[in-house]
Amino acid sequence: MPALSSVCVFCGSNAGVDPAYMQAAVHVGRSLAERGLRLVYGGAHVGMMGALADAAMSAGGAVTGVIPRQIVDLEVGHTGVGDLRIVDSMHERKAVMAELADAFVALPGGIGTLEELFEVFTWAHLGLHRKPLGLLDVAGYYRPLEAMLDHAVEQRFLRAETRAMLVSDESFDGLLARFDAWQPAAGPKWIDREAS
Repeated sequence: MPALSSVCVFCGSNAGVDPAYMQAAVHVGRSLAERGLRLVYGGAHVGMMGALADAAMSAGGAVTGVIPRQIVDLEVGHTGVGDLRIVDSMHERKAVMAELADAFVALPGGIGTLEELFEVFTWAHLGLHRKPLGLLDVAGYYRPLEAMLDHAVEQRFLRAETRAMLVSDESFDGLLARFDAWQPAAGPKWIDREAS
């Protein structure tokens, strides 16, 4: 896999219950900056998103935020981010973030985080990009999701090769190491013709 220059991080606009979530956001932001990797994220100043961006900027890192106009209008856009790109829709936000990033990381978050993650996972599944994607499993947050994906494989709704594209680790260093070995699934989208 080519060397990374930018990483898109999906995460919550809330802090969550466990302090470990915010701590992870700060750690990831700082770690990206220390590695010279640009942070691409959703452009808000609140919750984990704000902590992530602030940590990256405090450590001298480059940060690009991408935020829809209607969310800026709710006054949650991060005015401290020098490269804040205001777009017209959530669809455009995801497309711009995906274009700017060499890899994708999901920290804990809600439906927005999950939706962003699954869109880039689907694009990888369809061969629309060949960029690594993974879960930073802070305090076991993503274990139920991983169990669901394993269940989808068992029930023949998801190929094991596709499932394997979404890697996971409890540490950010470990996740980046998994990205070094990441491979896209071979072959076209799986349709279970035996069941047709």
